[in-house]
Amino acid sequence: MHTSIEPDVLVIENVKKSFAEKTIIENISLHLKKNELVCLLGQSGVGKSTLFHVISGLLVPDSGRVMLWGEDVTGRPGRISYMLQKDLLLPYRTIEDNVALPLIIKGEKKKAARQKVSEHFAEFGLKGTQKKYPSELSGGMRQRAALLRTYMFSSDVALLDEPFSALDALTKSDIHRWYLDVMQKIRLSTLFITHDIDEAVLLSDRIYLLGNKPGTITDEIVIDEPKPRSEDFNLTEKFLEYKKMIIKKMNL
Repeated sequence: MHTSIEPDVLVIENVKKSFAEKTIIENISLHLKKNELVCLLGQSGVGKSTLFHVISGLLVPDSGRVMLWGEDVTGRPGRISYMLQKDLLLPYRTIEDNVALPLIIKGEKKKAARQKVSEHFAEFGLKGTQKKYPSELSGGMRQRAALLRTYMFSSDVALLDEPFSALDALTKSDIHRWYLDVMQKIRLSTLFITHDIDEAVLLSDRIYLLGNKPGTITDEIVIDEPKPRSEDFNLTEKFLEYKKMIIKKMNL
C-alpha cells in the first residue's frame, strides 16, 4: 500500500530576472512545504524583493517558473498573497474594512466580508479593534491587522517582505512569539524575507541564504528545533551555533 506524499505548496524553478540587461537574480530554485516557514536571508541588494515580485506574479521572469500546488502561476498576480514592509493600512477605513478589503476586491458584499473576517479577530489578537482606525493602533497591532488582511487574501501561501523591520526591539520580540503561535494555529505556509539573522533563526524551519551579484542561493540551512520554540531559545548555545554558522557562510 502506497501513501501519497503531499506535494510542495510552492516551487520556484531556475528563475532569472534582469532589468536593462543587468541580471539581478539567476538560477534561483527553492520550495515551500505546507505549514512551513522558510526564510530568505541576505544583505541589501542581492535581489530578495525582485524574487518576491516574480513569485507573486508582479514581474515575469526572463526564464524559470513559479508553481503553486503543481499549477504554473508564473506572471499571474492575485494567486499568492504578498505583504510589504509597511502595513499599508488605509487610514480612512476601519480595521475591519481594511482586513476585509481582499474579499471585497474579489467581489464579496461588504456585509458578508465583514462577517468572514470578524471570525479571525480574536485569533489574531485583534479583538475589539474592528471599529478603530489605523491611527488608533500601535505599530505591533497594525502589523497584526496587516497579517490578517494578507491571510484573507490567500490562506495557502504568504510572502512577507521584512514585515517586522519597522518595529522597536521589544515590540518585535513580542510579535515574533505571537506570530509563531498564530501561524501554528492557521497553518499558513510562509516565505519570509529578512536581513536579521536572529529573526531568521528564531522563526524559520529552513533558511535560504541569498548572496552574490547577480543574486543566487548560496546555501540552505535547516533549523532542526521543535515548534513552538522555547521563550529563551535565542539565549541557548544551539541558537548561537546556528547564528555563527550563518555568519561564516555569509562571509560577514
